[in-house]
Amino acid sequence: MQVKKGIPVSPGVAISRAVVLNADVLAIPTQRVPSGQVTDQLQRLEQALEASRRDIEQLRDKAALTVGEDLAGIFNAHLLMLRDDHLVGQFHEVIVDSSVTAESAVYTVMRRFTDKFRAVEDAYVRERVHDLWDLERRIIRHLVGRTQAELDQLTHDVVIVAHDLTPSQTASLDKRMIKAIATDIGGRTSHTAILAHALGIPAIVGLEDITADVSPGETVIIDGNSGVVIVDPDAARLMEYRQYVRRIAELETSLDELATLPAVTTDDVPITLMANIEFPSEIHPALAKGATGIGLYRTEFLYLASSVSPTEQQQYEAYVEAIESLEGRPLTIRTLDLGADKFYGEGSADHTERNPFLGCRSIRFCLQNLPLFKTQLRAILRASVKGPVRIMFPLITSIMELRQSKMILNDVIEDLEDEGVSIKGRIPVGIMIEVPSAALQLRTLSQDIDFCSIGTNDLIQYTLAVDRGNERVASLYSGAHPAILQLIREIVKVGERRDLEVSLCGEMAGEPEFVMVLIGMGLRVLSITPPAIPEVKKIIRSVSVDRCRKVARRVRSFESEREIINYLRQEAKRAAPDAFASRPAE
Repeated sequence: MQVKKGIPVSPGVAISRAVVLNADVLAIPTQRVPSGQVTDQLQRLEQALEASRRDIEQLRDKAALTVGEDLAGIFNAHLLMLRDDHLVGQFHEVIVDSSVTAESAVYTVMRRFTDKFRAVEDAYVRERVHDLWDLERRIIRHLVGRTQAELDQLTHDVVIVAHDLTPSQTASLDKRMIKAIATDIGGRTSHTAILAHALGIPAIVGLEDITADVSPGETVIIDGNSGVVIVDPDAARLMEYRQYVRRIAELETSLDELATLPAVTTDDVPITLMANIEFPSEIHPALAKGATGIGLYRTEFLYLASSVSPTEQQQYEAYVEAIESLEGRPLTIRTLDLGADKFYGEGSADHTERNPFLGCRSIRFCLQNLPLFKTQLRAILRASVKGPVRIMFPLITSIMELRQSKMILNDVIEDLEDEGVSIKGRIPVGIMIEVPSAALQLRTLSQDIDFCSIGTNDLIQYTLAVDRGNERVASLYSGAHPAILQLIREIVKVGERRDLEVSLCGEMAGEPEFVMVLIGMGLRVLSITPPAIPEVKKIIRSVSVDRCRKVARRVRSFESEREIINYLRQEAKRAAPDAFASRPAE
């Protein structure tokens, strides 16, 4: 039995036999042809390109039905590449100048491009190499007549273990048979990660050498909740996880019954539970889980799903879809949070940074790319007439950044008014509190905002100097650190004194052990991932605010995060013992 740890990118647990996909690289030697056959090779190339375009169009249409139009846009980028005159022209040039077969030309040109992409330090650009490989394999298969084993022809449940999956492979996965994915490489923003999450397939990436450790047909446990993969589990571990899967299913069924009940403590204090989303298609499932609105709409995924900027109209349509799906419930739209671990294709290769988390990201990126920023603000403002919308700026670190952002927003409002475009009279403006400087300066910042939301994902890593995507220091990343809880407590106090709405929208809000201490510190609005809503609501309905305040006071007496987290878990399980499906020990 082996236990491996990777990066969880899509939640859920699966136990099944493995299908191990090799790299499926078709190495094509240089094959020369007589000069009289060059025209035939050019015709073969055009036929293969056209067949590839038809394949991708079918995949795009299938993806649009299963994961929505936004994610299907990944394949529009593939189509653009296949129609690119420069790329196709290079294929022609190699065939004519070197008198080689069409497949040799495609292999030569595509490898030239992939070598350039792989040499770039920018993580986003490197991940796009897999899009190029996807196209290369597709074209060459049409040329040489070699086909790939179709994963949608499986007759039994499997988990996919691969070095990586191309977007085409991921979008083609049959959820009925494919229960989970584990890959050697990949990051949180790879297309594989985004598509797997949208398809609801548990997935773990960045396992480094999982393909070398798993044999075809071997039993594998993939725990997408914790990022753990167990290869060839022993009988005891297998039984533990099978019981865990059953408990999760039973718990989800019982907790879903809470969806229509209010999130109110035993002493009648209401707690607002909102949802964090990335795509409008997630809204209806979130409402079904009991969300009362959207506290965080991460708009950068409109950009990450494509290699070109979404137009103002495309963004407007996405925002309108979200607003109309909410049917009068509130929607908080966070402006672009690009950079760091979320890289956008246009221009990123020209601005490689040694430490992108401390570089030009988020609101800094927007303030340095005003046309892109203004386009998004125009789309939001135009959509605002359709329902209650709020704008939230991410990663604000100073009063000057906030005022500059608001000045640009006001400029866009004036432009739209001059054009006679209808917009909402006044849109509430807020900020994310994600860095210590914002937390410490909230008294000053509060004069220029209507609300704020604590983004604990970044606040933890910036306060503790821990990269949340680095498994080597993962044990140091903890919301239970006394400094984090002290910062949250001080933020909430400022909000109370200034009559400023303070919410918390980081992953911490969806972790059951933190619910009581957050309520005890004064938080009354939590925005979390939709699957976590029922469990959090169960705890809320099982405790009083007075009890939560006692928990918050007791936590202040502890010196270490280990003491704090053990105490919080104990209190949460004592308050709502039937709200937990205990995970097997790693």
